[in-house]
Amino acid sequence: MSTHQPPMPQAPAAAPDWQAAPGGPYPGYTSPIPVVRTHLGHALASEWTKIKSVRSTMWTLGVFVVLVVGIGLLAGTLVEAHSDASSLNGENPLSFGFFGLLLGSICIITLGVLTTASEYGTGMIRTTMTACPSRARVLAAKSIVFVALAFVVTLVTSGFVAVVQASLLDGTAARTPGAGDWLKATVGISLYIALLGLFSLLMGSVIRHSAGAITIMIGVVLAPLVLALFMATDSLSKLREWLFEYSIPNQLSVFYANSLTQSGPSGWDPLWIMLVVTAAAYGGAYALLHSRDV
Repeated sequence: MSTHQPPMPQAPAAAPDWQAAPGGPYPGYTSPIPVVRTHLGHALASEWTKIKSVRSTMWTLGVFVVLVVGIGLLAGTLVEAHSDASSLNGENPLSFGFFGLLLGSICIITLGVLTTASEYGTGMIRTTMTACPSRARVLAAKSIVFVALAFVVTLVTSGFVAVVQASLLDGTAARTPGAGDWLKATVGISLYIALLGLFSLLMGSVIRHSAGAITIMIGVVLAPLVLALFMATDSLSKLREWLFEYSIPNQLSVFYANSLTQSGPSGWDPLWIMLVVTAAAYGGAYALLHSRDV
């Protein structure tokens, strides 16, 4: 009677003949995926893809264009129809674009906050930081993409409104805008609003909450002017004057040579002030981004 014989073990299959990647850390294996060294350009492409893909970008910028163009042209048309020669004597015809830009700046603020804070709300920031572990590069890419987008949209919109208003009031007693007036009413105001939006983006990175950061930024824009309006006592006159001078609505009006006060920032001063404030906020946001978990 024969017994069952176990099968003879087979020799192990030979390992595939992998070729080592040139200079690779794992000899014997070649990755089919090309390995490249990442740089800021990759982060910029990623942030551009994100900001153009979300619906909030189209909505906020669409409302911004409607407000700036609609209110700006409405103001110019009403002034041209109902003002006499004496009331417009020496007036800068480009200054009536201020009203639309003041309201439209709220849209840029909202978009700036959402560019960073919305990723914390959805948890997308973890994916972003995994794909690009350099937090400084992520913050820089978000800032560059947002500032470029906000500047171009504001420049095109404010430039269109300025051209139409100048043509509407051409036959009135309003003065002819010079090169400096055009530069400040287009490039200057666009840089200022782009920096204001960047400040909002940095605030969103610090607060990490969309509604909270938007509320804070609207307060920064409107609260100083509102508080100053109710400071009627003589003891608060210096504080009231300072709030008027350095409120964001007044700084916006400076670009149209139409300041709310006789003193305070003038010329290009508002742009340098916003640049310094934004640089300080950038340093704070960068430090917190490195010291906190995502």
